[in-house]
Amino acid sequence: MKQRTKIGRERNLTIRVKIWLFFMMFVCIVFVLMWTFQVLFLERFYEAFKVSDIANTAKTLSALYGTDDFYDKAQEIAISNEACIEILNVDGKEQYFYCVSNGSCLLHGENNNTYFFLMDLKGSDAGYICRSVFNQRLQTQTLVYGTSMSNYAIDFDGYIFINSRLVPVQSTVSILQRQTMIITVALVFFGMVLSFLVATTIGTPINRITRSAKRLAHGDYKIEFEGGGCAEVDELAETLTYAQQELSKTDEMQRDLIANVSHDMRTPLTMMKAYAEMIRDLSGNNPVKREQHLNIIIEETDRLSSLVNDMLDLSKLESGTQKLDCSEFDIAERLQEIAYRYQGISEQMGYHLNFTPDSSRIVYCDAGKIERVICNLIHNAINYTSKEDKQVFLRQINKPDSVRIEIQDTGDGIEEDKIKLIFDKYYRSENHKREVVGTGLGLSIVKAILKMHNYDYGVNSKLGEGSVFWFEIRTNFDDLK
Repeated sequence: MKQRTKIGRERNLTIRVKIWLFFMMFVCIVFVLMWTFQVLFLERFYEAFKVSDIANTAKTLSALYGTDDFYDKAQEIAISNEACIEILNVDGKEQYFYCVSNGSCLLHGENNNTYFFLMDLKGSDAGYICRSVFNQRLQTQTLVYGTSMSNYAIDFDGYIFINSRLVPVQSTVSILQRQTMIITVALVFFGMVLSFLVATTIGTPINRITRSAKRLAHGDYKIEFEGGGCAEVDELAETLTYAQQELSKTDEMQRDLIANVSHDMRTPLTMMKAYAEMIRDLSGNNPVKREQHLNIIIEETDRLSSLVNDMLDLSKLESGTQKLDCSEFDIAERLQEIAYRYQGISEQMGYHLNFTPDSSRIVYCDAGKIERVICNLIHNAINYTSKEDKQVFLRQINKPDSVRIEIQDTGDGIEEDKIKLIFDKYYRSENHKREVVGTGLGLSIVKAILKMHNYDYGVNSKLGEGSVFWFEIRTNFDDLK
């Protein structure tokens, strides 16, 4: 697989080569278009445009015929287009003519071929004629156009013929060929230079980013991704910088996770081994001591089991293998049940849970997971509440579109810059006055469950005044259904 990937990568062209090839392709297309349209088909284009111009001239003269300014307009049009004009009635008699060639055209003087053109026009099914005829006297190719005036003239039924020179284009083609060759050479040169500059401008920062990405892949999180060249490259650099920061955090969290898990597992394992040896060597025949040592082993086993279970549960929640089992229930009743269960435990542990309910509200969510969120937050509050008053507060606050659950402790609070870390794995606030009981994964599990429900959550805390952990259960059932 690696060998195939390497071969495939070797076959791919670099962005510099691709940009250069695209520029060269563009230059070739421009070159072909110039030679095709300016040189090879120049004569055809010229004749086609000339025919179109003469046809429009005949149409204009036919429409003007009979008006007061016809003679002035006809003379002006003939001179500007270097065209000789002949107008005949239906009987073939001349009604108007104007010659710019002093009788040397094909319509006037000794070369007068108007009669033949008229016969040709009358026999034409198209209603017009267009002939390219060589003029012996002028020694040049000319264009004769004839059409019926009845389609354009007012109250006149006749014919109009126009004879105009076709300018030789061979000399023009020769000039254009030399000009096109010079332009082609210039295009190739500037295309190569420009493609090299563009390819360098775009390719250099991409190559730089690629080298940095390879260093990132080898675990170097201190690199910087520099953009430059264009907005897309800058955006790529910013995205990779963000990925580098997140990978650095993930790597640091992974190291902390391994360190914390190793520490938390090593402690109960060490104690279990130590007390097992004590039972074997010292208290095996002493029932009282043996019972005490066995209880400690059982407690440490439970602690180790809780840690493993929390790790497995968190892994399932974050990987998405655990699905929500949503149902409708009264959140007020569920909170009351939770508060009642903690009454006996609170008396035994010496703290007091104060529950402030609100009116009944039906919600739709995973009841088991939401209950675990509440219990984890209560345990967290118990760990960090003030040792003097030992008060924990559980509140239900109904809102128009949600139910807000708050759990408050009376501890030392959390620094503002540490609040964003409070839900990270194994993070424990330094503001506590006694040993914290738990696996260090409770708030991470809370975060994972609330994110699965897409619920808002957070912490409000002030130093010396305690912390309030909260989340809101939306009452819009369509969010999860």
